Amino acid sequence: MSAAGDIEGLLAIMARLRDPEGGCPWDLQQSFATIAPYTIEEAYEVADAIDRGDLDDLRDELGDLLLQVVFHARMAQEQGAFAFADVVAAISDKMLRRHPHVFDGASVASVEAQSREWEAHKRRERAAAGDEDGSALAGIARGLPEWQRATKLQARAARVGFDWPGPAPVFAKLHEEIEEARAEFDAVAEAPGDADARDRLEDEIGDLLFVCANLARHARVDPGSALRRANAKFERRFRAMEALALADGVALAELPLEAQDGYWDRAKRQERGGGR
Repeated sequence: MSAAGDIEGLLAIMARLRDPEGGCPWDLQQSFATIAPYTIEEAYEVADAIDRGDLDDLRDELGDLLLQVVFHARMAQEQGAFAFADVVAAISDKMLRRHPHVFDGASVASVEAQSREWEAHKRRERAAAGDEDGSALAGIARGLPEWQRATKLQARAARVGFDWPGPAPVFAKLHEEIEEARAEFDAVAEAPGDADARDRLEDEIGDLLFVCANLARHARVDPGSALRRANAKFERRFRAMEALALADGVALAELPLEAQDGYWDRAKRQERGGGR
């Protein structure tokens, strides 16, 4: 089978991979549950390509993400639930339904007004589907990364006025949570076998992270993007540390922390253009 540059060709490839007679053993073994982690991973790889500004890689990663959609749709079709065409029809209908200001002659005053109307459309759709959850927090998926879910929970609560007026009280709450986490660290150190103490420590660290997500929301910074940048910075500088130590003829792992900190400082100066 030759590769085709259209969706029908991709659907045919997936059908062949899932064919019990001569298909790929690995693909045949998969289920929705086993493929789901790959779907999440591919979405993050799309985000990574965007962060790096690599459009060639973005093209490839979007293809990998599309394959995940095709894979799930094929498994559903095999069970008689739905096919890829039904997925396309469902999202097309949803986009038309949720954009009456574009497709149906309605008007919208601003981006903020459109966001409110989008949420109203979603509430009406949930109600029509029999969902009786009337909470402002209804419909926030539990499968989201927790930092993203935290931000969505906070944003929904803010829409009904339950929010700090600005970053200052968020900083104050952050300091409060740091002290509470510190106290629980001390409690665990005094009684390392106390399961209740460890649970309290986990709770306090969770509270601390939740407030950090709230601070990011007030700054209009995506916490996932911010953490990706922090991870990239740490990796870049740590690799530079290793290279500097190697150039000096020493192994980083064999050095005491004080000496490693010296290499860390050198790596930071080097990154900022300060040389040694």
